Amino acid sequence: MTYSNRKIIFAERPTGEVTRSAFNFVEETLPELKEGEVLVKNHYISIDPYQRGRMKTGKSYAKPMDIGDVIVAATVGEVLESQSDALPVGTMVAGYLGWQEKAIARAKHLQMIPATGGVSPSAYLGAAGLPGVTAWMGLRLIGEPKPGETVVVSAAAGAVGSVALQLAKNAGARTVGIAGGAAKCAYIVDKLGADAAVDYRADDFADQLAAATGDGVDVYFDNVGGPVSDAVFARLNNFARVPLCGAISEYQSKPAPIYNLTQAIITRARLQGFICTDRMDLWNSAVEELVELIAQGKIIFNESVAEGLDAAPEAFISMLSGGNLGKQLVRLA
Repeated sequence: MTYSNRKIIFAERPTGEVTRSAFNFVEETLPELKEGEVLVKNHYISIDPYQRGRMKTGKSYAKPMDIGDVIVAATVGEVLESQSDALPVGTMVAGYLGWQEKAIARAKHLQMIPATGGVSPSAYLGAAGLPGVTAWMGLRLIGEPKPGETVVVSAAAGAVGSVALQLAKNAGARTVGIAGGAAKCAYIVDKLGADAAVDYRADDFADQLAAATGDGVDVYFDNVGGPVSDAVFARLNNFARVPLCGAISEYQSKPAPIYNLTQAIITRARLQGFICTDRMDLWNSAVEELVELIAQGKIIFNESVAEGLDAAPEAFISMLSGGNLGKQLVRLA
């Protein structure tokens, strides 16, 4: 059987904020499957900050997208046709198939999603997927929160930050989330269980942060960089640990000055950048633990879902400016 496919390709390298001109829609006819391949109908595609970094040239931890490439993205979908005994028709799978409705992939490059376990397939793009594993790696390998310590998480209402916050809370730490706006701050406290939330958009942000972290900060999970992180650096305790996960405040503009980095010297803090794929040997263990915590209700998550492939560019642009609550997805089926 012949299948058609719609996909979104990278059309123009942004020099500032991303606009729709960075994307083109393309229709194609897919070839016949080869031995070991499967045809996947994507149900969800993932919208993530790292995709903005893949639009840039220059030194990075991953190869930049070339003009004409399908927009890179994690996906969850269903096997429509199979030339692999490992993944029969009807199997739900996770992979990196990009912004497209269907895709052909080698079966060995896909992850089978269990049919049972009480966890929705879309969770494998969020709390039990790359964002959740990122939070797990940063906290377990660098942050190492201890009971009674104060852990601050920026972008705490986002896909990575919300999991990091809850993992720290489950470890017995006192948690403070930073987010933009009253609604997100309320979500952080009322739904995610944080001990306090601070609105970085408030005129008195620094005062709010000081009040919420009266005894200082032992662990800071940094997702944003810029002035927000600069304010947290001023609150670091001796021997604080700072997993440097992202800098979304700088993805679409020039980096802002950091004035309080000297505090890291004074406090002998450890600031360490990390990429979760550096420790692929721990990936399955992380996913297993996250799935168990989700099933037990110890990690909850919210999904902001846009409908249809046509909605992907706007969902991406909105996510970069903080328009999502929790994990941003696009539903295709």
